[in-house]
Formats: sequence, structure tokens, C-alpha cells
Amino acid sequence: MKVRQGVVVAALGIALMGCGVQPTGVIGAGEPASGLTRGIRLYYASASGLRGVPLLDKEVKNLNAVVKLLLSGPPPAEQRDGLTSLVQLPGFSVTGTGTRVTVRLDGPYAESGRDQGTGQLVCTLARAQSVLDPKVRTDDVEVTLRPSEGAALGPYRCAEFLNT
Repeated sequence: MKVRQGVVVAALGIALMGCGVQPTGVIGAGEPASGLTRGIRLYYASASGLRGVPLLDKEVKNLNAVVKLLLSGPPPAEQRDGLTSLVQLPGFSVTGTGTRVTVRLDGPYAESGRDQGTGQLVCTLARAQSVLDPKVRTDDVEVTLRPSEGAALGPYRCAEFLNT
């Protein structure tokens, strides 16, 4: 029985060598998947930091509409999971060109610029800009807040708020 198995293994080995199958080294497959998934996400605050919520059932055509959705707060299911919106803006208008997004505010900006509410706004707008302009990567978008009273804040990138 062992002799028969040995003969079979040897025959398979010879057959593989005869087919020209050559050993290979490690073949690189590129960078692992990373970054954000496609589609617009709204970012909400939680006890553990910012969390992105995909916007599945709404088509968004401009950045002003994205901010209005963010201001309306998380859907009920996300509220039950502890997500909330800390963004409070007086009147605003948002423009985006390439990797630059500017939020013009009516009045002062009430936050420090390093808080979760600002992170919500920056990450949501960075993501939306990359979806509205597919040549732009979310990580490359810089968001500047320009209140009508007080100094400009930023530019900020989303990554500054995801690891804090």
C-alpha cells in the first residue's frame, strides 16, 4: 500500500515538473484596501469619536444640501446607537472647488475648531466633495471655515479628527 502511494506521489511530482510549472516568489498585489468607501457619508459624534453613516436613500447634488442633512441630525436607528450631531451653524453657504471647500458663516463660529462638531462638518464635507468631484480624494480635501465675525479656521482635513 505504501509503495503504491509513493509511486502515485512520484508520478504526480514528475507530471508537475513535466508541465513546466515553475516555483515563484511572492507576488505583490498592491496596497491593501484602505480609506473610505464610496458614496456620501454623514459623520456624527459618539462617545468613541466620529462615525460615518452612509447616505443611502438621498441623492445629493451640492455641498449646501449635505450640510442641511447633517444639521437635521442622525436617523433614529443611529440615535439609538448613541450618535448625535454637535454641529450648530448660523446661516451658511458652502463652496467647493477641487480639494478646497469653504464654509462661509453668518456670524461667529461657536466652536474651537478642534472639537467633534467641527470634525463632523469637515469629514462630511470632505467626503461629499470627493463624491461630487470624483477626481478628488477625501483625504486630500481641505475645509476652511470663514465666519463673518472672527478669524478663519482651518484649513482642516478629515484625518485630523478621526484619530483623536
